[in-house]
Amino acid sequence: MKKTLLAMVLTLPLFAVQEHLTLDRALMLVKQNNLEIKVAQDEIRMKELDVDVAKGYNYGSVDLIMNALRSNDALNVFGFKLTSREATFGAFGAGEFNPADPNVLNIAPKDLNYPGSRNHFQEKIQYQVPLYVGGKLNKYGQIAQKMANMSRLDKQKVVNEKVFQTRKTFYDIALVNSYIKNLKIILNNVEELEDTVSNMVKEGYALDIDLLQVQSKKADVLRMLNQAKLNRDLAYQFLSFLVDDEVRSVSVVDKDVPMPKMSKEEMINRNIDIQKAHMGLEVTDLAIGVEKASYYPQVGAFAEYGSADNSFMNDFTDKDAYTVGVQLKWNVFNGLIDKSKYEKARVQNLKAHHQVELAKKGIALQIDKIITEIKSREYDIKSLQEKVKFTRRVYENYYNRYKEGLISINDVLIKNSEEIQAVLKLAETRNKRNNKVFELENIINKGML
Repeated sequence: MKKTLLAMVLTLPLFAVQEHLTLDRALMLVKQNNLEIKVAQDEIRMKELDVDVAKGYNYGSVDLIMNALRSNDALNVFGFKLTSREATFGAFGAGEFNPADPNVLNIAPKDLNYPGSRNHFQEKIQYQVPLYVGGKLNKYGQIAQKMANMSRLDKQKVVNEKVFQTRKTFYDIALVNSYIKNLKIILNNVEELEDTVSNMVKEGYALDIDLLQVQSKKADVLRMLNQAKLNRDLAYQFLSFLVDDEVRSVSVVDKDVPMPKMSKEEMINRNIDIQKAHMGLEVTDLAIGVEKASYYPQVGAFAEYGSADNSFMNDFTDKDAYTVGVQLKWNVFNGLIDKSKYEKARVQNLKAHHQVELAKKGIALQIDKIITEIKSREYDIKSLQEKVKFTRRVYENYYNRYKEGLISINDVLIKNSEEIQAVLKLAETRNKRNNKVFELENIINKGML
């Protein structure tokens, strides 16, 4: 029994659903579960490892080298003996030296020229470290850090997009709910009109065709209502995809998205593309330093310790040896290649300056355009809200006049259509206005607020 209960508890998260989901919790779930955001975070981690690689070059490298050789090459064998500290005069062919022989200088020592095969085992550890490279390694490290910071901006851009989609879906659901609410009012009015016309037909005050017209209008309203409900279901499905969990209902107030309150300059500076452009400019500044380093000498240190013998690890300390040294390398001439690379880096830096200014002006123009469109939509919304109220009152007036036999059913249905169009236009305008606000939030990096 206990095992069964434990299994049920463990499987509960698999069937969890979100009821009355708030926007704040939805945003938390998106940032926590969305796979695109996780991919962006992986990219940041890789860039951070690149920073570690760039820093690592400052500490040099230590290599353990082990050689196992066999040769009968005269030079190699003699070198093996020297390295193993086993060279003797006999290795030079001293045994064949006869001072009394007048041709002694022309004798080719067989022991020296035709030695027997010899094994050679060498074990050594090497350490190499750059001491001075004109600041190039430092600049590479800073460039790697800038690239890591840019990857964080790229992640923030992905987060902003998901925040935008989530917020938009929430407000879309609120707008659809408001639209459905208005359609239900219209449907109730049409049904009331249907009952009235039906009674008037029975009493001989109206024709059957009047009732058919009303029923046709009712079918249109029902079609629009069902379509709105399907759109709401689709929005719930998309929201479930974003939060990676089933969402059955949300808690959202039916109101328009508030406008961000900040200066235009702050909006421009918060823009991720502008921030990336500034960071790209800083990278080109560092790139100039990298190319300038080619004009300076490069200094490195070297240390080596090891031992060699014809047997592996034999008499290691008796035959050990060390080597230390410093190398200075300074290029004097290479066909003006360094000069050309340096000038190219300067031109790229100038280009980056121009790109930053161009980006700022482009974003500023885009912000002005969006704010103008938002204000225009807000005026339209106020006008349409009054129009919905007006068309509803006109319909009620025409409905009462029809009951008194003063006008035809066509006049009533025309006013009903005008009310439906006003409600639909209001929903569309509010949706367009909210989309523009979301677009502005995306531009000004609202996800960081």
